[in-house]
Order: sequence, then structure tokens, then C-alpha cells
Amino acid sequence: MKRKRIGILGGISYKSAIRYYELILRKYYERTKDYYYPEIVIFSLNFQKFTDLEIKNREKYINYIIEGITALENAGAEFVIMAANSPHAVFGEVEKRSTVPLLSIVAVTAEEAYQHTMKTLLLLGIKFTMQSSFYQNVCRKYGINVVVPTLPEQDEINRIIFDELVIGVIKEESKERLLQIINTYEVDGVILGCTELPLILNQTDTEKPLLDTVELHAKAALNHSLLNKQSF
Repeated sequence: MKRKRIGILGGISYKSAIRYYELILRKYYERTKDYYYPEIVIFSLNFQKFTDLEIKNREKYINYIIEGITALENAGAEFVIMAANSPHAVFGEVEKRSTVPLLSIVAVTAEEAYQHTMKTLLLLGIKFTMQSSFYQNVCRKYGINVVVPTLPEQDEINRIIFDELVIGVIKEESKERLLQIINTYEVDGVILGCTELPLILNQTDTEKPLLDTVELHAKAALNHSLLNKQSF
């Protein structure tokens, strides 16, 4: 059976790209019990350049993402996943300019929430993601409301992500603080809207359903590769 070659736009951060790679291959083996893994190519962006442009220059930010996607296409990728939540703020513009199909982490997450009849979700992520509207815009199409933490809470979450998680530092006090924030809100589920958050939070930590965007995105990428669909 032909498998579509998966392109992963990584380096944003490297921790999430590693988890995507591992999840896709592990989920494949769990499903098939063989080693005919789908082929995967990874292009790693410059994380500092990426985060600087994300805040300062939208057009150059989009161009830089397109450069990475083009490199993946040149390496034979038949569709691409961006291994982070925040670049999905410009998913529409990137998709229009890309000559290879893209699979959205936001659409996959919204679909999962809809399938579990969730009506209100708390979005956690970097400040850029929490202060953008791309999750709200997509989830609204499914009749789902998305709320975000207070500005001081956003500062705390942002610090934990950039000062700790992206370099693999896991602190128990940071985990406890994130859980305190989660438990403040009466919601049906929580979007782990930064691909590093599942490194510190998992479903055993809270009764509130957690939407692990990395796991959902990786599963969708594997499904697409194996089903060999022509379009999303």
C-alpha cells in the first residue's frame, strides 16, 4: 500500500518535532504491528528567527514558513504539518501560497472537541496564541466557545513555556500552577494549544478533559498518509 510522505515543519521548538516523529511511528506500529513506516521528512526552522518574526513582521513570518514548506516539498513531502500551534494564526495565508497540501492542527482539535460534544474550551498556549483569534474562529464553526486565561495568567504560562518547556525543563511547581489555572475555569475541556504543554500536563493530572494537540495532529497525519487521500 502506498503511503503519502509526511513533511514536518519543525524546530518550533525541537521538543515538539521530536514528539511528532515518535508519535507518528509509534502509532503506526501499534496499529499495524509491522515496520512499513510512512516516510517522513523534517525541516527545522531557526526558532529565534521564527519567534522574532512572529511578533514583529507578519509578511516575513509567512515567507519564512513558506520557505520551510518549500524545502519539505523539494524533499518529496506530499503534505505538510506545522509542528506548532502559533503558525496556524497565518494558516489561511500560508495555505493559499503553498503548492503542497497542509493539515491544520486547529481543525483537527476542533473536530475532536465537537465529536465529544464540548461546548466551551479553555485555550492555553504562548501569549501570541492566547491573544490571537484563530482557535476561536475555527471552533466557532463547530458551535464551540473558546476562552483564555487572564493577562497575568497568560504571562505565567508564556514564561513556563519559553523559559522551561522548550528546553526540556520540567518543574513540579510550574505543573501545579498550570493546574491551578485550569481548575479556575468551568469548561468542558482544555486545549493544550502549545505543542510543549503535553510535556508537563497529561490526562492523569486533572479531571478536565485535555485536548493534546500534538497527539491529535500526529494521529491525523498518520491517517492521511495511510489513507492516501487526494485532499483534506
